[in-house]
Order: sequence, then C-alpha cells, then structure tokens
Amino acid sequence: MRLDGAGIAEATGARVMAQGSTEPPRRAVIDSSVVTAGDLFFGLRGESRDGGEFAAGAIEAGAWGVVVGPEHAARLVAGSEPAVPDGTGGPANVARGPHGPAWIFAAADPLAALQSLATANRRALGAKVLGVTGSVGKTSVKDIARALLPGVVHANAQNFNTEIGLPLTILEAPDVTERLVLEMAMRGAGQIAELAGIAEPDAAIITNVGPVHVEQMGSVAAIAAEKAAVIDFLPSDGVVVAPVDAAELEPHLERAPRLLRFGPGGDIEAVESQVSGGATEALVRTPLGDARFRFPFVEPYNLTNALAAIAGGVALGVRPEDLVVRPTDIGFSRFRGERVKLAGGIVLVNDCYNANPVSMRAALDHLATLEASRTVAVLGMMGELGDGESRFHREVGAHAREAGIDIVVGVGAVAREYDPDELVADPGEAAEWLDSHLEPGDAVLIKGSRSVGMETIAEALVAEREGEVA
Repeated sequence: MRLDGAGIAEATGARVMAQGSTEPPRRAVIDSSVVTAGDLFFGLRGESRDGGEFAAGAIEAGAWGVVVGPEHAARLVAGSEPAVPDGTGGPANVARGPHGPAWIFAAADPLAALQSLATANRRALGAKVLGVTGSVGKTSVKDIARALLPGVVHANAQNFNTEIGLPLTILEAPDVTERLVLEMAMRGAGQIAELAGIAEPDAAIITNVGPVHVEQMGSVAAIAAEKAAVIDFLPSDGVVVAPVDAAELEPHLERAPRLLRFGPGGDIEAVESQVSGGATEALVRTPLGDARFRFPFVEPYNLTNALAAIAGGVALGVRPEDLVVRPTDIGFSRFRGERVKLAGGIVLVNDCYNANPVSMRAALDHLATLEASRTVAVLGMMGELGDGESRFHREVGAHAREAGIDIVVGVGAVAREYDPDELVADPGEAAEWLDSHLEPGDAVLIKGSRSVGMETIAEALVAEREGEVA
C-alpha cells in the first residue's frame, strides 16, 4: 500500500486514536482470522456481527493497524499502555501487538473508509484502470484482459467485484502495477455508480445487457441504465467499449466521451477465425492495426469475450501487437466453461458458476458444436428473473431443442419449465442419473445458478469416473 498512517487518516477521514509504525501497511483485510504482520484490519459491520469486535485479536495477530467504529476504537485505547507524552497533543495511548505499536483509527463507517482509502491508493498508484461490467461475460472478459495486457497487471480474484471486494483488490495491488482490470458486479440500483466512483476507470467495457437481476431492477431497460452509470465516471478522454448490437444500452452510449464497438462490423472484429487443436485462431482488426491471435479456447462466446478484452486494451492505448504476447496465459475463473475429460471419452463442460437466459443460450450453442455421440444438457434453475421466470425457462428449453441437444435433464422444480426429458429433484439425483446413463463419447453441459449447487454434480462425476481438467 502506498499510504502511511497519516495518509490513511487523511484519505479516510478517520480519527487517529493510537500510532504505530512509520512504514505503510502491507495490505487491507476484513477477516481477523487471516491477519498477519503488516496488515490493516477493517472491522466492517455485518448483519449479525460487527467486525470491530475482533480488532483486539487482529492486533494480537500482528496487524499494522485497525480501522473500526468509534466505540471499538475507544475500548481498544482504554486497554492500551500509556505513551510517553511528546508535547504534540497526539494520541496518548499505545496498542501493542507482537511486532510493536499498532495504529488505531476510529471511523464512523469503516466500509466507507475502506472505499475512500482504495480510491486514494488507486490515485497514488498512477495505474491505468479498465473497468468491466455487463450482464454476461464480464468475469471472462476480465480474465482475458488480465492475460493479454502487457506489463504488470492486477485484477479481481474470483468474485472480488463488490463494494467490499473491489476496494480490497485495489489495495492489494503491487506498487509496480501499471494497469488495473476491475470487474464491477451489480446486485441492485446504484451499485455500478458506487463501484465506478471508487475505481475511477480510464476506460470501461460494458459486455452486454440482458435479463440478469431483473427481479431487483424491474426491467432490462433499468439494467441497461444501471450498467451505463459507469460512463459518468470516466474522464473527458475516457473510452467506452460496447458491443455492436448494444440493444437497450444504445441510448446511453451517447454520453460516452469516445466509443469503441466490438463484434462483427465493429471497430474491433475478427475478420478471420478458425478452430483447431483445441484453440481458436483469429485475425483481429482494430483502429490501431491488425494482429493474429491464438486463444486457448474453442467456444464462440469466448471469442466475443476476447474481442471485448482486446477493445479494452485498445481503449487504453495498447497496440494489438503488444496484446498477442501472452494469450496462452488465459486462465478462467472456476466453474466458467471448465472442460473435464472423463473415462470413456466423455467430455464434461462445467459451466455452473451462474446462469441467465443469455449465458444459457450461448452454452447450449457451444454444446451443440461439440463432436460427440450425444449431447446432454443438465440444467438447473436461473435465478432473479422476476415475473418472467417461467417464460425465460421455457424459452431456454425451446432453444435447447432448436440447437439440437439430444437429452435435457432438469434439476429442481423450476427446471420443469425447460420441458426436460428427465426431471430430477436435486444435484445429487442428477449425478446419480448421469453416472448410470452416460455413454462413451457423450458431451455433457452442467449449468444453473449457484444457489442450486450444480457444481456438486461435476465433482461427483469426476470422483466416480477419474476425470481431469482438459
């Protein structure tokens, strides 16, 4: 972290109750059980517990300092050793850990302090920031951009894309970071604006908009407006990256300082592409020149994700020839299109991180392209679809038939709307059905919202049939 104790106090507006090391802290953490020497612990308030209750334990574990509510800070100071007066009118007590005195900061809202500190650290880093949001594909776009961008790149780990995870991501960025790729998730109104305000992106990718979280937002148009909020936090020379077919997002793109489109006919497009040897080769055209890429994936939707990531690089001024160096380093987050080889030549596509009508169609289309004796789609429910839940499920089931999927297995009561060939009660029954019905050469897709626990189906099959990630 770039800021020392005085800088942290200024950035967060917190009151210094006790002083410690003159060196900056190593990282910010919110879990006292993982605190090690040099960490700055934030005691966040939760629904059932206040993290400030664990601040004393964090100091005992070696924390550099703690940021807690005023009542917890006062309690910590009251139990500290008196300090030798220095005549400056500073803090009069010292909280000691195993490595010496610790800083104690009192903040009315420790979460707001965490977020303000992240913004200050982002400015101190001086790194270019690429924000990534959208209804579908944002995590994969983030993963691809992190791999393609040259120099020292730091990005969210797994699902650190919320009002807590995003600032923690910024605060753990190494001093030498040149580019930050920050995924921004939305769970309700105002959240993209909140995250963009913390990250202050130089460029933003909006992958697409669709009926994801429509239960909270009310309509796809409202979702588009929420995603587009990131535009208002770009600098005057900032760039928005959006698909050629932006649908409900289109009216909002008029606010973009500069706009780059990706996809067929766009500013960044694949003018040639072919799949062979488990990889996709593509000649990509951009405003900064053309380049030939070889990506370690075969799914058409991931080529679209790659175009969005390349467009994000171009938006930051990176020439395409500087983006082709590391495409083999692309590694997707868990449960996102993982391909597992099972005994008997069975291919399992484990894409169960989450599900919505857009990603379901894309995954089914990919399953239909696989060379297999039979294609089997194991589909759990899609969550947060509001009043249109039944209709969206029926449409996905119809799409599976149109795509030519041989067998559709529904998991759970809501999956009845897919009109499946087989309906099972839960993931455990789904694993049992697959284990007894799969045949050599089959290709299997497992997809559904995480709340259903679809990942346990793949885990059971791998355990039974000695699978390995391809």
